[in-house]
Amino acid sequence: MIRLLFFLVPLVLCIYCLVEAISSRDDEVRHLSKVWWILLILFFPFVGSIAWLAAGRPTRTPRRLGPHERSASAYPEYDRPGRFAASDPAADEAFLKKVRERAEEQRRTAREQQARKEREEARREQRPGPEAESGGGAGPA
Repeated sequence: MIRLLFFLVPLVLCIYCLVEAISSRDDEVRHLSKVWWILLILFFPFVGSIAWLAAGRPTRTPRRLGPHERSASAYPEYDRPGRFAASDPAADEAFLKKVRERAEEQRRTAREQQARKEREEARREQRPGPEAESGGGAGPA
């Protein structure tokens, strides 16, 4: 039974550390790159696992936000790390103004195209077809 524990404990520890190393983010791993930690755990299971737990494992404190990241949002799709968030309200307002102007221009163009299309359809309905102009397509009798 003791011999089984000497085999199972390092195996479980190695698997746990390997899964944790693989699933951790690259920028949160300490001291070595993520690939080196995984190789260390694979080639030296017991020592690599202990080293990972002591020195390589990411700390579980919340990470600092970047200069253009928001702290909290009511919309979860905006919570992903690295997402740009406006830091200058005046620039944000200028951007939104340009977006509104562009949308209004697109609406105006769409209305003009729709009116043009309706006028062409009305003209086609008023104008007689080529058969009516030539007398129904029948030749002289």
